[in-house]
Amino acid sequence: TESNDLGLSILKKLGIQTKYLGVGVDRLDYAKGIPERFKGIEHFFDAHPEYKGELTFLQIASPHREHFKDYQDQYKDLITKEANKINQKFGTKEWKPIVLETTQYSPKELLALYKIANFCLITSLHDSMNLVAKEYIAARNDSQGALILSQFAGASRHLKEALIINPHNTEEIGTAIFTALSMPTSEQYRRMNIMRTIIKDYN
Repeated sequence: TESNDLGLSILKKLGIQTKYLGVGVDRLDYAKGIPERFKGIEHFFDAHPEYKGELTFLQIASPHREHFKDYQDQYKDLITKEANKINQKFGTKEWKPIVLETTQYSPKELLALYKIANFCLITSLHDSMNLVAKEYIAARNDSQGALILSQFAGASRHLKEALIINPHNTEEIGTAIFTALSMPTSEQYRRMNIMRTIIKDYN
């Protein structure tokens, strides 16, 4: 399909060719908990070295018009340092565990990435609803994939079939990533179909 081709062409452009893909989509904002997320990914690779070279996490962190530029630049530096540290620790010439994109992606491009990501990771430290959670579910018309969702995101009240985590607990994030990647297809279907029904009612 067109969407699938677009997703694969984005991955190719970014040099991502691993078996598994995780995705995070956020504004450059401290409330989104991106450093906490990266520390959780580090914990995952420490606990599950067998996934080295098998999983890439693509973090899209886009600038936001309403936020001060200095504030966003500081946060961008912070998350870039964290990503580099983890990439140096685990990465190889061919593979980086974290690919960080601090640019705007179009809704069409995001949809294409949601459709092929094995999991979507949301680690908001305090948040209103968090629409990314709903967008990821809405994109999954194959009823596959797993949503890892912060207990502090408003969406977690409705989406009980997500893997709910405390974003301050890096071990919990790491464990949830492992659960998402090892979840049987039938369990992915079960959870995703329930969540898809819920967002049809609360769109």
